Amino acid sequence: AVSYMMNCELLATCSALGYLEGDTYHKEPDCLESVKDLIRYLRHEDETRDVRQQLGAAQILQSDLLPILTQHRQDKPLFDAVIRLMVNLTQPALLCFGGVPKEPNFRHHFLQVLMYLQAYKEAFASEKAFGVLSETLYELLQMGWEERQEEDNLLIERILLLVRNILHVPADLHQEKRIDDDASVHDRLLWAIHLSGLDDLLLFLASSPAEQQWSLHVLEIISLMFRDQNPEQLAGLGQGRLTQERRADMAELEALRQREMAEKKTRAFQRGNRHSRFGGSYIVQGLKSIGERDLIFHKGLHNLQNYSSDLGKQPRRVPKRRQAAQELTVQRRSALNVRLFLRDFCSEFLENCYNRLMGSVKDQLLREKAQQHDETYYMWALAFFMAFNRAASFRPGLVSETLSVRTFHFIEQNLTNYYEMMLTDRKEAASWARRMHLALKAYQELLATVNEMDVSPDEAVRESSRIIKNNIFYVMEYRELFLALFRKFDERYQPRSFLRDLVETTHLFLKMLERFCRSRGNLMVQNKRKKRKKKRKAQSVASGNVPCSPGELEAVWPSLAEQLQSCAQDPELSLDSVVPFDAASEVPVEEQRAEAMVRIQDCLLAGQAPQALTLLRSAREVWPEGDVFGSQDISPEEEIELLKQILWAPLPRQQGPEDQGVEEEDEEEEEEEELQVVQVSEKEFNFLDYLKRFANSTVVRAYVLLLRSYQQNSAHTNHCVVKMLHRLAHDLKMEALLFQLSLFCLFNRLFSDPASGVYKELVTFAKYLLSKFFALAAVNQKAFVELLFWKNTAVVREMTEGYSSLDGGSSGRRPPVWSPEEEAQLQELYLAHKDVEGQDVVDAILAHLKTASRTRKQVIHHLVRLGLADSVKEFQRKGTQIVLWTEDQELELQRLFEEFQDSDDVLGNIMKNITAKRSRARITDKLLALGLVAERRELYKKRRKKLAPSSLPHEEEPLRDFDRDGLEEEKNMPEEESEEDEGKEEGSEAEQVRGGSVLSAQNFGQSLHREGFSAPLLWLQNCLIRAADDREEAGCSQAVPLVPLTEENEEAMESGQFQQLLRKLGVRPPASGQETFWRIPAKLTPTHLRRVAASLSQAEEEEELQLGLEPKVPGEQGAEGEHQKEHRAQALSALLLARKKKAGLVSPEEEGTDGKEQLTLAPKKRQLLDSDEEQEADEGASKAPELGASGIPKKKRFQIEEDDESE
Repeated sequence: AVSYMMNCELLATCSALGYLEGDTYHKEPDCLESVKDLIRYLRHEDETRDVRQQLGAAQILQSDLLPILTQHRQDKPLFDAVIRLMVNLTQPALLCFGGVPKEPNFRHHFLQVLMYLQAYKEAFASEKAFGVLSETLYELLQMGWEERQEEDNLLIERILLLVRNILHVPADLHQEKRIDDDASVHDRLLWAIHLSGLDDLLLFLASSPAEQQWSLHVLEIISLMFRDQNPEQLAGLGQGRLTQERRADMAELEALRQREMAEKKTRAFQRGNRHSRFGGSYIVQGLKSIGERDLIFHKGLHNLQNYSSDLGKQPRRVPKRRQAAQELTVQRRSALNVRLFLRDFCSEFLENCYNRLMGSVKDQLLREKAQQHDETYYMWALAFFMAFNRAASFRPGLVSETLSVRTFHFIEQNLTNYYEMMLTDRKEAASWARRMHLALKAYQELLATVNEMDVSPDEAVRESSRIIKNNIFYVMEYRELFLALFRKFDERYQPRSFLRDLVETTHLFLKMLERFCRSRGNLMVQNKRKKRKKKRKAQSVASGNVPCSPGELEAVWPSLAEQLQSCAQDPELSLDSVVPFDAASEVPVEEQRAEAMVRIQDCLLAGQAPQALTLLRSAREVWPEGDVFGSQDISPEEEIELLKQILWAPLPRQQGPEDQGVEEEDEEEEEEEELQVVQVSEKEFNFLDYLKRFANSTVVRAYVLLLRSYQQNSAHTNHCVVKMLHRLAHDLKMEALLFQLSLFCLFNRLFSDPASGVYKELVTFAKYLLSKFFALAAVNQKAFVELLFWKNTAVVREMTEGYSSLDGGSSGRRPPVWSPEEEAQLQELYLAHKDVEGQDVVDAILAHLKTASRTRKQVIHHLVRLGLADSVKEFQRKGTQIVLWTEDQELELQRLFEEFQDSDDVLGNIMKNITAKRSRARITDKLLALGLVAERRELYKKRRKKLAPSSLPHEEEPLRDFDRDGLEEEKNMPEEESEEDEGKEEGSEAEQVRGGSVLSAQNFGQSLHREGFSAPLLWLQNCLIRAADDREEAGCSQAVPLVPLTEENEEAMESGQFQQLLRKLGVRPPASGQETFWRIPAKLTPTHLRRVAASLSQAEEEEELQLGLEPKVPGEQGAEGEHQKEHRAQALSALLLARKKKAGLVSPEEEGTDGKEQLTLAPKKRQLLDSDEEQEADEGASKAPELGASGIPKKKRFQIEEDDESE
C-alpha cells in the first residue's frame, strides 16, 4: 500500500512538470515545486533505489528534464533545480549501492539502475543539451572571481559533476554491438562535447591559475573522455602507417594465413576419395584402458591423433573464489573524426595545460585536499599523456612537471601501498589490484620516457636522463619492487593484462640497468639490511660496577676527592637538572631514599663526581628528615666525608629480572625486546647477482603463465618473456630451472602450431632448452621425474652436479661416519636408558659414548635412521615445548597462583610446585591470558625491605654498618628457621597491610563524605560488593573495570583525592596506552572486597547514627517520639554491627556487648535486606522501625543471621 501511494505521488508530481507538444515543452505553473519534490523523494528513497527506478522507467529525464533544460534556460531558479535533479539521477550505480551487490535481489536492482543510466547517456548524446551547458558555463566563467556568488560556484560544480556522471556510464557492448571505427554512444557523446565547445572550456579550466579549485573535476572528466583510447594509436593518427606497424600487421596476417592453410590440409587428409565401408573399432596396442587390456578406439584412424583420455569427461568446475580475474578495460578504435578531435585535444592539453594542471593536482593530493583514491586519476593522466608525447613528437619539456625523481618516489610509494593493502584487505583485493595496475602503468611510462631521453639529440636532455637513472638505480626500493610484485602475483585478483605490463616493465628496467652498468665500469648502489637487535630489559644501574675489594676503592678515591673539592667550591653547580627519585615508579617517593643512595654510589663508582655531589644535594632537599643526606648547614668537607662513607657502604641493591633468571634452567626463555635496526651501506653493484634474484620458481611460474597465451600476446610481449627465460637459462647457466613439464607441453603445442613460423624467436629458444634437457637426461635419468616439480637453485645444482653436491660443498664440516661398533653401542645405550624416568635419554647416551664426540642432533638423527625412534620430536626436551594447556593444568595454575599470590616470588613458587614443568615465559603468558594478573611486573620478585635509610646512624658511626647486622643474622640463622620466620613475617605483613588499608580507607572515606562525594562512594561500594558476589558465584576472578556512567561519578574518577582512595583500596590504575578505566585486580578476594566496601559506609552510618539520636525539634517530642527514636537508633546500631560482622571488622568484645541489643531488636531468626542499587530510601520516621532509616545507602541484598537467647 505504501509503494502504491508512493507511485501515485510520483505520478502526480511528474504530471505537474509540464508536457511536450511537438518540439515545444509547456511547463506547468507548479513546475519548480514539482522538481523540488522529486529531489526530496530521491533523498528519502530506500536501499533498492525504488524512486530512481520508477523515474527511470517513466523516462522523466528524456521527456521532461532535457526539454526544460534546453527551452527554459532563462528561468534561473528552475534551471538550477533541474541541474540538481539531473546530477542526482545520473549518479553512478556503484555510488548508489556502494559497489556491485552480491545478493541476487540487490544485483537485479543494480542492473536496472545501470540500464536506465545507459538510456540517459544516449539521450544526452546531442549537441543541443551540451550547447546549453556550455553556454551557461561560459557565462559563469566570464564573471570575475570577486563577482561570483556562492550559488554561481555551486552551479559550476554541478555542471561539471553532470558531465562527469554522463561520461562515467559504462557502455553496453552486447546492446550496441559496435565494431572498430564505428561511432558508439560514447563517441557520439564526445562529438557533441566537441561541437558545443565544452572541450575548449575544459582546456581553459585546466590552464587558468584562477580556477585551480576545479582541477580534480577537470582531470576526472578528461580521464573518462579517453578511457577507451590507446595513446600510441592516437599519436600516430594522420601521419601515415609506420613501418613497425606494417610489419606487425603483416606478421599477424601471415600467422592467420598459415593457420588457415594447415586447417584446409588437415580436412583434406581426413576425407578419403572413397568411403570406407569399415566403420568398426581398433585396438591401440601399448595404451592401456581402465583395466589391464589395451584401449579400444571406436572412431576412424584419422581421428586417432586427436585422442585424449579426457574426451567425454565433465570438466571440473572452478570455484568462483579461485577463478582468474576478468579484464575490465576494453580498448577500441573510435570513429575517425572522434579520434582526430581527441588527438588535437591531447596536443593542446600538453602544450598549454599539462604541467600546470598536474602540479595543482599533486599539490592537492599531498595536502590531502582531495577525496580518497583521487591519486588514481593523477597516475592515469601521467601514463596516458606521457605515452602520447613519447609517440607523437617527443618533447620532454611538455611533461617536465612529472619527469623527476620525486614523481618516481610518489608512484613507487603508492604502488607499494596498494600492494600491501591488496595482501591485507582481502575483501577489496580486486579494487586494490586495479589501483596497483594504474600505478604500474605510470611507473612503466616514466621508465619509457627516461629511456627515450637517452637517444635525444639534446645533450642537456641526455644529462637529465643520466641523473634520474643514477638516482633510481642507486636506491634499493626501486630495484626490489619488481621482485616483490612477481612473488605476490595472484591471478584471482590481478588480470592477465597486469602480468603483461609487469613483464614488459621488468624487461625495460633490466635493459636500462644493464646498459647503465656497461657504460659505467663500476656502479655503487645503496644496500639496506634489517638487523634484529635483542635488547634486554634494564638491570640495576651499576650492577657491574660494584668493586670487588677495598683496595680498588682506595685506588679510586684520591681522584674522586680532587674532583669533589673543586666541585664543592663551585657556586654554579645547579640542582634543577637532577631529580633524585623516579616520579613514574609505583614505589612512593618517601620509600625511594635507598634507591637514591644507590644512585649516588653508582655515580661515584663511574667516576662522575659532579653528578654524585649534585644528586646528594638534591636528595637532601627532598628528604631533609633525619639528616640522612647531611644537615642543611653542612660544610663542603663534611659533604666529601659523607660521600666517602657512601662509597664504602655495602648498600642493598635490587636484583634485576634477568639476574634472577640466570640461576634457573637453561631452557627458560628470557624476556627480551626485539628491535629492527635498518643498516644502510653502499656496495658495488653486480648485474648478474641482481639477475639471480629472479631465478625463483614463483617468478618463472608467472612468466610461463603469460607464455601460455602466446597466440594472443603481442610480438613485444613474447619477446620480453623469451628474453627473461633466456637470461635465466643462458646468462646464469640455470637451464634446469626451466625443466618443467607444463613448459614442455607448451613447447609441444608450439611445435604443432601451423603458424609456428611467425614465432621464430620462441621456437629457437624452445629447441635450445630441449636440447639441454636431453643432454642432461642422458647423464641423469632422474631428470624425467624432476620435470614434475618446480625447482629452486639448490635443486638445479643437484640435478646438474650430482645429488651429493650440496653435502660435498661442506665436506670439511660433515660428521664422521658411524661404524658398526658405534651403532651397536648406540643401540645398547638407547635400550638401557629409554625407560629410565627422570632423565633425558639422549643426555645419558652422550655421557656414556666412548667414541668421537657427537652432538645431540647427530645422535637423534641416527636413532631415527636406525629405526629405534619414529620421529625427532620424541626427543624434544620436556618443559619447553609444551604449548597446549589442559583444563586440569589451568585449574592447577589458578590454584597455585591463589596460594602464592601474596608471597615475595609468585612466579618462582609456581614453577617449583607445578606438575607440568614449563618455562617462565609460558607461565607468565598463561597467567595474563587467564586474567589473573594484568601486567608482567606484578610477577616480579619483591625485594624485602631490611633497614630503612632513615635509621642510618648520622653520628660518627660509618655507613658501612648499613644493613650488615641483619644480613649476618640471616646468614647465621638455620635455613629451616629462617624460612619459617619468613613465612610468619609474610603472613603478619599481609594482615597488617590489609588491616591498615581498610582503616586508612575508612578515615579517608569520612573526609570524602564531608566534601560531597557521597554518591560516588556509594557507587564504588556497590561495584566492590557486586565484584565480590560475582567472584564467589563464578569461582574464579578476573580484573573488573570501574566504568562511571553518570557525570558525577566520572568527575569523581578524575579527582585526585578519589584516585588516592582507590589506590588505598587496592584498585589498579589503567595501564598506559592499553586501558582506559581503573580496575579491581583479580588478586583481591571476595572477603577482602566486602571488608573494604563496608569500611566505606562506616563514616556515613556513624554520622546518621548520631543524627538519629538527636531530637529534630526539642521540647515537642512525647513518649511516642522518644520510643521511635530509641527504636531507630537500635536498628541503626544493629545494622552497623551486622555489616561489620559480615566484612569481618567486628571484634569478639563488640559482638558480645552488642548481642543483647540485637536480641531485643530482632526476635526473628533471619532478616533480609532487599533493595535496589544506588538508591536511597526516602522513607519517613514512621517507617524507621522497619529495616533501617532514611538516608542509609541500600545494598543489593544482605542477610543478617542472629541467634535467639534460647539458642
